[in-house]
Amino acid sequence: MKNNKTVVNEVIEDFKRRQLERKPFETNWQINMNFLMGNQYCNVGYGGLVEEADKQFFWQEREVFNHIAPLYDVRTAKLTGSKPKFTVVPATNDESDKQTAKVSKKILESVHYKLCIDEKINQAIKWSEVTGTSFYKVTWNGKLGQVIANSEEGNSIRSGEVEVEAISPFEIYPDSPTRESLNDCQSIIHARAYSIEEVRTMYGLDLKGQDINCYSLDNVLNGLGGLGYNATTTKFVEGTKTNSALVLEKYVRPCASFPKGRLIIVVGDVLVYDDELPYLCGDDKKRDFPFIRQVSLEQAGCFWGSSVIERLVPVQRAYNAVKNRKHEFINRLTLGVLSIEDGSVDLENLEEEGLCPGKVIVYRQGAQQPKFLSGEAIPSGFADEESKLLDEFNRISGVSETLGTDYVNANMSGAALELMIGQDEARLNTTIESIRSACINIAKRILRLYKQYALFPRLARLIGDNGQVEMFYFSSNDISSDDVVIDVQSELSDSLTGRREMVFSLLKAGVLHDEEGKLSSRMKNKVLEMLGFGNWENAQDISELHIKRADNENLKMLDGVVVKVSPIDDAELHIAEHISFMLGGEYEKALKNNVKLEDVFLEHINQHKKTLSEVKV
Repeated sequence: MKNNKTVVNEVIEDFKRRQLERKPFETNWQINMNFLMGNQYCNVGYGGLVEEADKQFFWQEREVFNHIAPLYDVRTAKLTGSKPKFTVVPATNDESDKQTAKVSKKILESVHYKLCIDEKINQAIKWSEVTGTSFYKVTWNGKLGQVIANSEEGNSIRSGEVEVEAISPFEIYPDSPTRESLNDCQSIIHARAYSIEEVRTMYGLDLKGQDINCYSLDNVLNGLGGLGYNATTTKFVEGTKTNSALVLEKYVRPCASFPKGRLIIVVGDVLVYDDELPYLCGDDKKRDFPFIRQVSLEQAGCFWGSSVIERLVPVQRAYNAVKNRKHEFINRLTLGVLSIEDGSVDLENLEEEGLCPGKVIVYRQGAQQPKFLSGEAIPSGFADEESKLLDEFNRISGVSETLGTDYVNANMSGAALELMIGQDEARLNTTIESIRSACINIAKRILRLYKQYALFPRLARLIGDNGQVEMFYFSSNDISSDDVVIDVQSELSDSLTGRREMVFSLLKAGVLHDEEGKLSSRMKNKVLEMLGFGNWENAQDISELHIKRADNENLKMLDGVVVKVSPIDDAELHIAEHISFMLGGEYEKALKNNVKLEDVFLEHINQHKKTLSEVKV
């Protein structure tokens, strides 16, 4: 058994090795960040460091015409609109599986609202669009949740809660950059700098603070601007975080040496944890990393994804060069270039003041008077190259001006427009699929962690239809993450326009009309809501309310409670739900312990049938 000092040294040395292997990718991320923020006159210098390039001449135009930032904004706006909606599907038609699926779906909806999952996904999308890769960390925090007891020392004992974080790639170190996915990695190191106060709160350690290398933003004057003016920009630079400690978490996948995996946590130079992997978050209840990887564009044979910005950097450099050379040409045309005979005029005065309007030029008698050199018109090549580069921006980024005035004919049909929009969206499918896959894994891991740790009943809150708050209890026994499937649907196809088209199609087909071919008053109101004069989600069908009422009656009768039939019940729906429940496995199990249970259900169903026959008569 290795002692603590040996383990700490091994983890630190392993971390330094991984830092060196990741350095080339890290440099690309810095370049991407700088170009996005407008610091576009930087390059990779000696030792892989990002360096600034200075002006070569005082008159040189070095302005930035940033087209990467708006393209980044458009891509992130489209991608954040593609966040999936979770639907937990039962594995079988058995009633117990249906109940499990309903509880699981409610848990996901509750956690989604409570932990602001949408904000975490948006943050991860921004990181992946800049650097090519981002991560989610799904863990269990025993210091969160509801207070269930108090210890003798007066400390609160809590039920624990799932934690979901969006993590930048600057904090993740795989065992090799040649791994193509997290499943291929045998170990992962998560490195993060915490302040001394945070370390004291989290681990109870009183360490001496150090300066930790990190990345930060800085406003600098780096030779931007043009003739007669300067400009500043924000750049992404390496800095230091003072009075801090580096926390290294090394996760090792289960193997022959460590059948249950291994987690080592080193704070500074102190070993605070060295034991098995705590989370049964993998498939088939296996121990696994708590991380989920999301990429913008996959790279074959590489762990790190690729960013569109990497492809746009050469185009952006060329575009800046063309625009600046064009402006320098214009400066020569407007300011002019003087030809002066040596010793004919006061050269120093002419250099300082130029040829301002009304200026009197005194030149030596017998000498030639100063004159402007004749200039040429702006070459057409500037405009042609500029136009080609703008088109190249759109082609490379996957974002085109589909609805721009230059692309849309006034007589173009709606089907043609729809086809163009569909082609535009198809270029983002690779990135959208990665987001969907990551969200599916987040949902699965949330359910698996509750299955592992939610041993006692816990109260959850859910914001239901029409803003109603629904409270429900659940425990690990109510979750079976292995027999549910998480389905997702892109919100791109669930837009207001798509909804309206669907409603009009249903109206045209007569699906929404009653048996007499008319549109009832209630259906008219619902159609208005679905068209945008109300909330689509709040257009709740009365049939759903009857089904929910029947499900609650099933649970009451399962406990032996005699439930009376209400005159407002939809008898047909209630009968169907009660019979469906009686055919399920949960009812069969309860029937073995209570033989009279069948009489309770049949009596209730007969009352519904009696009410139904009276209505028909």
